[in-house]
Amino acid sequence: MTEVLDTPATTSPISTRKHGDVLIVLSNSPPVNALGHAVREGLVAAIEQAQGDDSVKAVVIACEGQTFFAGADVSEFGTPKAFAQPMLPQVVDIIENSTKPVVAAVHGTALGGGCEVALACHYRVAVPTAKFGTPEVKLGLLPGAGGTQRLPRVVGVKKALEMCATGNPIGAKAAFDCGLVDRLIEGDLIPHAVAYAEEVRDVTPLPKSSERQDRIADTDPGVFDAFRKDHGRKFRGFDAPEANIQAVKVATEKPYAEGVLDERKLFMELMSGTQAKAQQYFFFSERKAAKIDGLPDDTRPRSIQKVGVIGAGTMGGGISMNFLSAGIPVTIVEMAQDALDRGTGVMRKNYEATAAKGRMTADQVEQAMGLLTPKLELEALADCDLIIEAVYENMDVKKEIFGKLDTIAKPGAILASNTSYLNIDEIAASTSRPGDVVGMHFFSPANIMKLLEVVRGAKTAPDVLVTVMGLAKKIKKVAVVAGVCHGFIGNRMLMPRQVEATKLLLEGASPEQIDRVHVEFGMPMGPFQMADLAGVDIGWHRDPSRIENVRDALCAIDRWGQKKGAGFYDYDDKRRPSPSPKVQQIIEDFAAKEGVERREISDQEIIERTLYTMVNEGAKILEEGMAQRASDIDVVWVYGYGWPVYRGGPMFWADTEGLPKIVEGLKRQEQRMGSDFSFSQLLLDKAERGEKFTR
Repeated sequence: MTEVLDTPATTSPISTRKHGDVLIVLSNSPPVNALGHAVREGLVAAIEQAQGDDSVKAVVIACEGQTFFAGADVSEFGTPKAFAQPMLPQVVDIIENSTKPVVAAVHGTALGGGCEVALACHYRVAVPTAKFGTPEVKLGLLPGAGGTQRLPRVVGVKKALEMCATGNPIGAKAAFDCGLVDRLIEGDLIPHAVAYAEEVRDVTPLPKSSERQDRIADTDPGVFDAFRKDHGRKFRGFDAPEANIQAVKVATEKPYAEGVLDERKLFMELMSGTQAKAQQYFFFSERKAAKIDGLPDDTRPRSIQKVGVIGAGTMGGGISMNFLSAGIPVTIVEMAQDALDRGTGVMRKNYEATAAKGRMTADQVEQAMGLLTPKLELEALADCDLIIEAVYENMDVKKEIFGKLDTIAKPGAILASNTSYLNIDEIAASTSRPGDVVGMHFFSPANIMKLLEVVRGAKTAPDVLVTVMGLAKKIKKVAVVAGVCHGFIGNRMLMPRQVEATKLLLEGASPEQIDRVHVEFGMPMGPFQMADLAGVDIGWHRDPSRIENVRDALCAIDRWGQKKGAGFYDYDDKRRPSPSPKVQQIIEDFAAKEGVERREISDQEIIERTLYTMVNEGAKILEEGMAQRASDIDVVWVYGYGWPVYRGGPMFWADTEGLPKIVEGLKRQEQRMGSDFSFSQLLLDKAERGEKFTR
């Protein structure tokens, strides 16, 4: 059967052609066939073309390029085009109401609006590698084009809850098993989809997702509370998951025409809220972080074929796993055989634990470990393209290592330090090639945490920076460029929080009150819970007779945190914390010794002295040029420290609160904070002018 081409009169991203009596509707809107205004308009025109052509008996909707419709066009967010007619709810209804069968031919990803388009089609076929999902919840929203009403009618309530409220996609096989896909296609997608359309062209009545009742009839009302309970911890603080649950529940209670009205109401409530704005802001911020200011346009990355890691401890092992998992060979060096064996053993154990959860195969574990070369001498790193030092935080030790690397590493090799505080320029000065030196601050556990602070030294070469930022993407990290200052971005902002939290302890707050305020704010844990988890003894001077603060007093009696069963809290054998009378007495004794008058501390004062001070420090980082943009600071804090994404990050949150309010709160606390605190002039200026850190 020959195909008849219909050349569109305009440059629409939607084109059509006939194969016999099947109209093939093709989208070509790179890179992801997003459902922008022109695409929506083209889809409606194509369906109208099919309706008005008696020779057309069925329709196939497919996409060129790498993927099916992968969701809304994020470039239209906040612009008139996002609300230009036809909007997506109208488009999907027009598709579903076609009197001729419409088949969705899916490859790549059918996400968000793309999944809703597929649901509106009467039939869905897909290649085995395709994925389906409704990730709107990750932008603080819900599927707003009937997705929460059609999906449970097609796949059942449990699967719809999982897809809508978690936002996690499912593969084509799982989609076929739950009824979302009617046929899996092996081979060329469009010809097979056309053949399928020819099979179903005479089926009457056409199956409409919005009219199905078989998957939602007799739904147990307890399924919703059970789902909430199962995901309570993950959903804590977020508005969108609950709205998605409510919308899916509506599908089991009301006809489609009424349900979509409820869905639209819930959608608009979320869209106008601060959480959706924060989550969408963060979506763009993450992508913006990869852009590096001030580099020549023709900068090209260096080739990285082999990586060296110095240190097989917790950090060195975790860092190595990132590269091994990406298929990059690693030579790992330790000073002693037992430490080397212990480190590589932990790496294997971590991989095997991942395999036990079904996230890797046994073959993949062996492939990763097969790329690892354990060695006891630095000279083994001579052929590495990138060498990452991951020993403990001591400047003298690091300078000694880099001095040796200078004589061992081949010309053009990148020399990186996984320091979290120390001066990269001072480390670089211990080599004859400071342009090759850069900071790569991984966060623990390094094989899991997504953040990588890339520290740009005064002499770091542009191609070194480009190489490391590109490599970060390859090992699935979100990289942010930081300047050279004590603590860089994340830890520098952490310091004033810790200083004020410790002062508040002496002044009358308890560890549990301070931690509760932070957890209620949305942080995964508070300052003292974090100290107990990481180890109260980290950075301690190790002299039990030298007690200069509360932490020293705890360390002197072996209260080093969870690993010792006691820190700022007491712990039972399952590491569950409880307030410690002994710690409270230590705090009160120390306050008396220091002459601090204890008083009642309000939750608001804790916020002002621990969180407002972080904003102030972030403003200093910006005015000093230690971060490229405010959004980079927010990316660091969301990915590195668990700042709630529904608050956007500390700088976005400050803008949401209002900078005059932040300044007012800091001025209220300024006297209590004493000489440890000084105002950022940038913060004061922006507050006075009514400006924001973020746009």
